[in-house]
Amino acid sequence: MPNTVVETKGLSKIFRRDSFEVTALEDVNLTVLQGDFVCLMGPSGSGKTTLLNIIAGIDRPTQGQLRVLGEDVASMSEDRLAAWRNVHVGFVFQTFNLIPVLTAFENVELPLLLTKLSSQARKEHVIAALKLVGLEDRIHHFPRQLSGGQEQRVAIARAIVTDPTLLMADEPTGDLDAHSAEEILDILSRLNRDFSKTIIMVTHDPRAARHATMTRHLEKGQLLPLGQ
Repeated sequence: MPNTVVETKGLSKIFRRDSFEVTALEDVNLTVLQGDFVCLMGPSGSGKTTLLNIIAGIDRPTQGQLRVLGEDVASMSEDRLAAWRNVHVGFVFQTFNLIPVLTAFENVELPLLLTKLSSQARKEHVIAALKLVGLEDRIHHFPRQLSGGQEQRVAIARAIVTDPTLLMADEPTGDLDAHSAEEILDILSRLNRDFSKTIIMVTHDPRAARHATMTRHLEKGQLLPLGQ
């Protein structure tokens, strides 16, 4: 049986501003097993990104239980959470978030600077990650010298260079043309299929959802039953 990577029970998130309250998530129960490729879909404001951020330890739930890799992530201190996230979670954003003054190699190396790896070991990891996304010939290029699709591939290489247990992707094809989007989705599918990476992806795009092994829909902060 595959291990349970993510488990939420009664998970809710309420954003408060002055006297106003907005319920972003309500009573969400979700289980993600090792090797799953889960797609979260739903209209804008349905809570998809909020749920992704809570699972990744970027945000905290208002109530309910959250266990990731058997650990109670919501109760960790900020310092412990940052260290945990660096080991276990890779994040791919819609807007790439590359540092413009760093080369592709240097951007991918960033997460490894927080580890105890030697310079040579870091170099080997970075080249392996860039090779995996088909950009080993672009290691010295700056983001401005790359296409949008290539930038997102660098971002994926950065997300996987630490060999995280869980890969989180928030609208990873949202800023890309159809051809580049398909390339990115093929890479994510390969990471899931060939390397057993557990992936949770937020998307609006039904074509992107076809690459996932399971699709779950959110509506007004509630996770709809499977098949809806």
